[in-house]
Formats: sequence, C-alpha cells, structure tokens
Amino acid sequence: MDNELPPEPSPEPGSEIRPSLEAELAPSQPAAPTLAVPPMPQVSPYRDRRTGLLIFGVVQIILGLLAALMVPLAALGAFLSRLAPGGAMRPAQYLSGIATYALFAAGLLTLGAGSVQMKRWARALTVVVSWYWLVAGVLITVLLTAALPVMMRGILQAQQRANGQPEGLSAGVMAVILTIIIVFAAVFLIVVPIAFVAFYSRQDVAETCRRRDPVEPWTDRVPLPVLGACVVLGVQALYLFVVGATTPLFPFFGRYLTGIPGFAGFLVMALLDGYLAIAFFRLQWAGWWIALLAAPVRMLSMALTYARADLMQAYSKMGWSDTQIELLNSSPFFRSHLILWWSLISVVLFFGYLIWLKRYFKATDTPPARESGASAIGLKA
Repeated sequence: MDNELPPEPSPEPGSEIRPSLEAELAPSQPAAPTLAVPPMPQVSPYRDRRTGLLIFGVVQIILGLLAALMVPLAALGAFLSRLAPGGAMRPAQYLSGIATYALFAAGLLTLGAGSVQMKRWARALTVVVSWYWLVAGVLITVLLTAALPVMMRGILQAQQRANGQPEGLSAGVMAVILTIIIVFAAVFLIVVPIAFVAFYSRQDVAETCRRRDPVEPWTDRVPLPVLGACVVLGVQALYLFVVGATTPLFPFFGRYLTGIPGFAGFLVMALLDGYLAIAFFRLQWAGWWIALLAAPVRMLSMALTYARADLMQAYSKMGWSDTQIELLNSSPFFRSHLILWWSLISVVLFFGYLIWLKRYFKATDTPPARESGASAIGLKA
C-alpha cells in the first residue's frame, strides 16, 4: 500500500557498543579537589571528678583531725571530773570514749588520704561508711530530739539538789542551747553523710577512680551491699571488745552480767561478729544463716534485760558512786525505754538488711556475680 513506511535499516554489527568505546577512549576529566576533614575529637563518656575527690578527701581529713582533737579533750574532761560533786570519773568511763574517737579519727584520715589519691578502695569504703553513718545519724538525731530536753533538765535539777543552788538557766536559754545542739548534730549526722553518699555514689566518680587506680582492690571482690555488712560487723566487733574491756555490763536474758562474766559475754559477741564479717566477705552461705538466727536472739536478750533487770543496781555493783548513779538515773536514756527502743530498732533494721542481702549468697559453692564498683548500698550509683 502507498501509506506504508519503508522499514528502518538494521544497525550495523558492533554499532551498539560504539558509544561505550567512545566513552572509554574520551580523555578523563580531572577529579574535583576534596578537602581533608580533621577527625572529630572523641567525647569522653564520663566527667573527670579529680577535683571533687580532692575536695571531699580534704573534708574527711579535717573531720578526722577534729575527731583526733577530741582524744585529749576527753582526757582533760576525765581530769576535770575530779572537781565534780560525784567525784572523778572511773577509767572505764573515759577510756571507751578515747578509743571511740581514736577509731573515728583513724578511719576518716585513712579514707581521706585514699580519696585524695583517687583509690578505688577508698571510694568503695566511703560509700558504705557514709550509708551506715547516715542511718545511724538519723536514729541518733531523733533520739536526741526526743530525750535531750528532759535529760538536761534532769541533770540540772540533780546538780541543784547536790549543790543546794537555785536554778541558773531559764527556759528560753535552755531552748536555745538545745536547738544549737540538735542542729549541730543534724548537720554532722545527716547532712554531711548525705553529701558523701551523693558524691561518691556517682558513676563518673567510680570511673575516675577506676582509671586512676586500674588495679582491682580487695573491696571489689564482693558487692558493695555485702561490703557494707562486713564493715558494720567488723566495727561492731571492735566496739563490743572495747565496751567489754572498759564497761563489762552485758545484758543476758533478763539480767546484767558484770565483771569477768560481763567481759566474757562481750568477748563472745565480738568474736561472733568478727567471724560473720569474714564469712560475709567470703560470701559463705553458713555465715548468712548464722547472722540471720543470731539477730532475733540478741533482740530477745536485750528486751528481757531492759524490761526486768535494774540497770542502776548493776552500775552500783561496778563501783559507781551514789551521786553518779543519781545523775545517771535522772537521764531519760536510763529511766525510760529509749535505749531499748533505739537498740531494738537498730537490730530490726539490720535484720531486714540481712534478709535483703540473701540474693548475694548461694547454697552452692559458686560465688554470685559481683556488682560493678559503681553500685551503692541498695541504690544504683
């Protein structure tokens, strides 16, 4: 037909690859110049806390020096007690105080020096000691707030009866003095340990100590909560031994043991706590069970003794003078059940803490996995 178009010519062989060959044979264009981008600086995953460790370490050293200063002041108080109406203090009364202040001073100075050097063991011990300091400080502050006003009034009245002098302090002056004492106690027993816990429990503080002190210390062999129990039991063992050597007045199921039997009772309890501290550090299942069973026995013994025995008579058997016993009897710490309740609350809290620690002890010989050094007692660092 006339309207038909002529067929298109077929391409010649090899013509379909000609453009690609021309592209390969074409002169290459120079590549655009590229600018060298400097590598981005690596951002540190933590904030270095060297300055904070230095500051808090110095604060601990200052507190340790203040505690050491109380040692000669306690000795001076024992010397000046000879001028008091009740006569001189017995050696046991001030030796226990001197030993307590010396222990506080040694501990704070050691932890402060370790914090300045950014040691991992110092950071771990400061965390557990600060938690124990805070819990005990809250209980002591509440106890002082409830009993200190009555105690001071009773002491003043006893001194007035002994000296035959009229009342020298008004109610307003006494209220100011009590307020200053309670605020001072709250600052050092609550505010200061809260600051230590808040700082040393931080993850970046733990990381700073880990990088500055890469060698694993002995404090990292157990979780921090278990380490806290070890510290409590170890310190309590030392305290019981000191009290037994200076004031052997041991509560034993409804009666007070004095003299050699009293010292033997304190010695047995000190040895038990020392054993439990070592067993806890080794994460021994038997140690946890012994501690769990011993806590209610101690609580029952204290409750029966405070409820039935005469504490003033026990002090009289130890050679205290009538004036000293009268001053002691005027205090609500001894007339009421405040000491009993404070002791029972402490034992109950530690008993609950032992139950919570069960997760770290296993019945098998395989030790449980450790927490990282950044964890705190019961809290995430």
